[in-house]
Amino acid sequence: MRNHHYNSVVDRVVVIHYNELGLKKGNREYFENQLCANINNVVADFGAERTKRISGRLLLPLKPDAQITEIQKRLGRVFGIAYFAEAWTSRQAVEEVEKCAWSLIQGRNFNSFRIDARRGDKTFPHTSVEINQRVGAYVKERSGARVDLEHAELTCWIEVVEKYALLYVERLQGLGGLPVGTSGKVVVLLSGGIDSPVAAWKMIKRGCTAVFVHFHSFPYTNTESQQKARHLAGLLAEYQLRSKIYLIPFADVQRHIMVETPIATRVILYRRYMLRLAEQVARREKAHVLVTGDSVGQVASQTIENIDVISRAVQMPILRPLIGDDKMEIVEIARRGATRPAGAEVALAKRRRVIVDAVVDAAV
Repeated sequence: MRNHHYNSVVDRVVVIHYNELGLKKGNREYFENQLCANINNVVADFGAERTKRISGRLLLPLKPDAQITEIQKRLGRVFGIAYFAEAWTSRQAVEEVEKCAWSLIQGRNFNSFRIDARRGDKTFPHTSVEINQRVGAYVKERSGARVDLEHAELTCWIEVVEKYALLYVERLQGLGGLPVGTSGKVVVLLSGGIDSPVAAWKMIKRGCTAVFVHFHSFPYTNTESQQKARHLAGLLAEYQLRSKIYLIPFADVQRHIMVETPIATRVILYRRYMLRLAEQVARREKAHVLVTGDSVGQVASQTIENIDVISRAVQMPILRPLIGDDKMEIVEIARRGATRPAGAEVALAKRRRVIVDAVVDAAV
């Protein structure tokens, strides 16, 4: 904290908020525990302690040597988080909260500000409005800045919870969704294009664990498609902590179809056989659903009629998260979340918990 000059013991934490988990009622503890486990998994090596559940939010205590920038980067890729902030604690006394708020704000450049207090602990004698008024008057007197409740240049958030108050002035947006591992396992047919990884990303965001299946034509073609599939699985491992991918040779099936069937039906038959093989992988993995990157009308095989014919090849349900999206929408999702900038592979390689090389070298 900047320039803190009073006697309160100040601890530094990350306060983490969620949206959907609060609606889970009887299952809320299960979802919160999974989110805690996922957070602990990604930040353990960067100076953070174990995540704690507290009053409808999570607290991640930080050690003195915590690498806050890296922790924030990793929290930004954990599904289930609505927003999070580096925060400081104050004792539950309004005088202490006033001093802590000013110490946090002091030295920053702003002409207008607001205090946004929430009283989670209803035993605290002051209401949220009273906290706003008291702390706002304290800061206004010392800063000379005006209070602006609608368009403030600086906001100081205060959360009164259990035995202390949490204060912060900057908060970062999370990805939302549900914690990975809470919605079961799915098998994703992963091509080398943009659609299937975006479809996988959307399923992972809903709490699913994705196992990937990629079909290749090696040794009749080079290994480029396999390398690209591994790369995509590695990118998605940043969101689901680890990835497993099956690389399945498909050249013999393709050759058989080319010899025995007319050109007009070949693509449909390829897709039907791919689904059948993916269904076998799903049964091996104890998954109950297949996922594809289909979008209605995007290519010839994705007309309603063809999607119907292809789907009938398997008994297992097939989810198509992109079915109503156009190409521009899919590309935008990829830019916002499902892909990362160049150079990120280096950071990925350093993560010991990422597994992307579970490979089957023969068709199942």
